[in-house]
Amino acid sequence: MISLSLLSLSLYISVCLYLSIFLSFSVSLPPLFFFFFFFFFFLCVCLSLCLFLFLYISLCLCLSLSLCVSLSLSPGVPCSGLLPLSSSLFPAEGHLPLSSPLHFLLCRSHFCWDLPCHDYNSLFSLLRKTELLSHSFKYGIGKDLHEELVALDELHQDTSYISAMWIDAFLALWDSIASHGNAALAFQADPNPEQNDQLTRATNLTISSIRFLKTFRAGYLEPEVMHLYPEKTDNEQCKKLIQFISPDLVCTTASMVSAYHLDMSQFYRLFNTTRIPLNKDDLVTEESRMHILVLQNGNFYVFNVLDDNGNIVKASEIHAHLKYILSDESPTPDFPVAYLTSENRNTWAKLHNELLNNGSEEAVRLVETAIFSLCLDDFSVTDIDQLVQTLHHGEGMNHWFDKSFNLIITKDGSAGINLETSWGDGAAVICFMNEIFKDSTQEPMVTPYSHLASVDSSYVVRKLNFYLNDTLREGISEAKENFEAKKKSLTFQCFRFEKGGKAFLKRQKVSPDAMIQLPLQMTFLSLYRQTVPKYEACSTRTFKHGCREIIRPASVYAKRCSEAFIREAFQYKVRDLRNMLSECSGYHVRLIREATMGQGFDRHLFALRFLAAAKRGPVIPDFFQDPAYIYLNENVLWTNTLSSPLVANIAFAPMVPDGIAVGYLVHQDYLKFTVSSHCGRNVGEFNQGVTKCLENIFGILEGRPIHS
Repeated sequence: MISLSLLSLSLYISVCLYLSIFLSFSVSLPPLFFFFFFFFFFLCVCLSLCLFLFLYISLCLCLSLSLCVSLSLSPGVPCSGLLPLSSSLFPAEGHLPLSSPLHFLLCRSHFCWDLPCHDYNSLFSLLRKTELLSHSFKYGIGKDLHEELVALDELHQDTSYISAMWIDAFLALWDSIASHGNAALAFQADPNPEQNDQLTRATNLTISSIRFLKTFRAGYLEPEVMHLYPEKTDNEQCKKLIQFISPDLVCTTASMVSAYHLDMSQFYRLFNTTRIPLNKDDLVTEESRMHILVLQNGNFYVFNVLDDNGNIVKASEIHAHLKYILSDESPTPDFPVAYLTSENRNTWAKLHNELLNNGSEEAVRLVETAIFSLCLDDFSVTDIDQLVQTLHHGEGMNHWFDKSFNLIITKDGSAGINLETSWGDGAAVICFMNEIFKDSTQEPMVTPYSHLASVDSSYVVRKLNFYLNDTLREGISEAKENFEAKKKSLTFQCFRFEKGGKAFLKRQKVSPDAMIQLPLQMTFLSLYRQTVPKYEACSTRTFKHGCREIIRPASVYAKRCSEAFIREAFQYKVRDLRNMLSECSGYHVRLIREATMGQGFDRHLFALRFLAAAKRGPVIPDFFQDPAYIYLNENVLWTNTLSSPLVANIAFAPMVPDGIAVGYLVHQDYLKFTVSSHCGRNVGEFNQGVTKCLENIFGILEGRPIHS
């Protein structure tokens, strides 16, 4: 390149000299004059050309970037055919930024501002005490803990400072995960009614799941991207142009146009993973295992879905094996072992050890190392409420709650997932659910009329036996009693709001999420005369190894707006109430943005407390024993949302005995809710209240006054 430039320069000077000498003979001017004239003339031309090329390249680059930032998983790519058809244009493990601990001085201002309280006198009293404790903490042990956290973060630049702490905290919980941890996600029905047959749907979803596994492990799975403006950044042209951007720069350039590459490291735990009960639980992943676990009528079966070369077993063979299992008339065991996974973790850890030492180690290991658990229930569901309950806890004996996920199919073909949440969150599993649903419905491998393979399933399918002693039999009986008691105390109810959805709220220029969180708070205030702390989960997967941050929707703005709508609606004009809604929306959007971008305060305080416990043992700093801090973490209203048109409902249980849990889905023209509570809270009454508050909010947005 340098030699070419020198050659061009020498030619250019030679031409200038030649023209200057030639013209000097024809015009009575010195040759030097013509030399400089042509030199500057050609220089101007070259500069103009360079400027033009610079502008042209810049324009092309801007257009390319606006197109290239879309990296979303294209339909059919991961699961098209028995093997992936094409590879991703960009690896799933991108060059994501790491989140860093917040500046220590910022966290308390957020904490105080987001503290709700039903009594203002009590609020000021709490804050006075909190301010003193905060000052002492900030310049004392808190400062030391923060410096230690920053040093720890700088030492481990390969991961997020919060990741290991967060997982450890989850695994240290001793409550039953069946009633206090796992979540349920329901699939939509197959659009082809004939395919909603238990055997057919179980086979297709199983094959699609294995194809997803193969695609991910082969590195063909394209990354997930959060598009703030999908109409501009999520299109087919992007996939064609993405190859022009270096992988090192994709995440940075994409974020400049509000398209954020999401961390997918959690996908490693999606398959072959089980939560092992110990004094502190552990997550174990065995990628080399090639079998799935099938539970039917409380009995356990395993068979390989991958051959010795890692290829997927023929669909007709998997179809035949599942048919064989469904045809097995073995009675329900007198002591169904699966009930043990619904016990509290300390009890289950002792009984788990007893199982291993009593001759059942091989059976237990086959269960725990299976790719996933397929649960074939022997009953049909009559409505969405029953489906949600079945997916969340079911009959107990037919779910292995410790598996990373249980794929559950009822007798009528209704399907969904029970998700163990210590390894990942619902946002991570949505990609998996979307792809296997689309693949199993658009390109089903079997139909009700498909011929079964001529294979001896009795030779391939292995039924597992567990050896039980008196201790284990007694433990299973107690686990069953405890499970049934918790099951009776927990109520789920779903409802759908048909009078509008995301499209209407966007047209009104308010945040859909804010307008859904508000009626939850309004309803609680209306029914129970108090404002309570509220939890909304927010994924921080825009960062490497990101987990979850908490959004605190019960802000001062939301409290003021709720009281105006519930207690003082007739004292305000429609315009004033509309302004309050806009104010709440703006602040809520700010909370979402801060949480998503790693600027929330909850995880920072959590990390400081985690370090304090590790450093000082049972002696907890006074700051974390502050009534205001304790009150803030008593999340009576526990909420979460996911975004997918292919998911029918999401559900989970409250985290406190007197709590209410709300899972909701926001669609273009309607909203869907699943509300759960333990004894003491009337779910039906709460749902009616939410519906009425939504109608009032939508009415105000349309310019109509509130009617009693």
